[in-house]
Amino acid sequence: MNFKIAIVAAMALTNVAAFAAEECEVPPSFIASDSDLTRVAASIKNQHRLDIAVVGTGSSVLPGPDGEKYAYPARLQDALLHLLPGNDIKVVAHVQPRQTTAEMAAGLKKILADEKPALVVWQAGTFDAVSGIDPDDFRTSLAEGVDAINTAGADADLMNMQYSPRTETMLGVAPYADIMHLVAQEHGVPLFDRLAIMRFWNDQGTFDLYAATKEYDMARKVHDCIGRALASQIVSAAHLTP
Repeated sequence: MNFKIAIVAAMALTNVAAFAAEECEVPPSFIASDSDLTRVAASIKNQHRLDIAVVGTGSSVLPGPDGEKYAYPARLQDALLHLLPGNDIKVVAHVQPRQTTAEMAAGLKKILADEKPALVVWQAGTFDAVSGIDPDDFRTSLAEGVDAINTAGADADLMNMQYSPRTETMLGVAPYADIMHLVAQEHGVPLFDRLAIMRFWNDQGTFDLYAATKEYDMARKVHDCIGRALASQIVSAAHLTP
């Protein structure tokens, strides 16, 4: 019986991976960037390694005892290992639910000093929108955080909020998303437009993000797809050859 259960579980994981690879492709324009990840490129070229710090809030994790290995930071690491074989890739997630961008920016200094990552993926904006943080204050905190990342010798890749058709009309995320685009352009850093990507998947029928479900299967698939798309953006912006 245990052997049969193991076979079924393995098949389920294989199916999830196959779905992610074949069904959730992202149009190149969604992850294209005019900004280069020069520190990422140098780290791979000179050290054959890449240390990434993911800084985010609750939407960067999944619930359950196995949630961490299915969330997009872990899936990003696996995708980069696949795209850049022969390199040591390490992704460390620093996730604190219900944190504003100002609070996350205040914690960046310690992360940068302790880990010295070549890249910081910074997911922001969600709790600021929920809390009604003044957009100008949000912009200031985001800009100061990006400056701190660059001053510490790391690249920054901003990630905006996830898309939810259930809360789209109730939660005004548009001003914060616009600010993230603006700050990314002003500071010459990429933006991973998770909001637009997930909206595209929902509109295309790849995922029904409106449907309520008690199963984690769809959430795991979404995070796997996010990890893959983010890995593609990083490889492209660093001008690395998969």
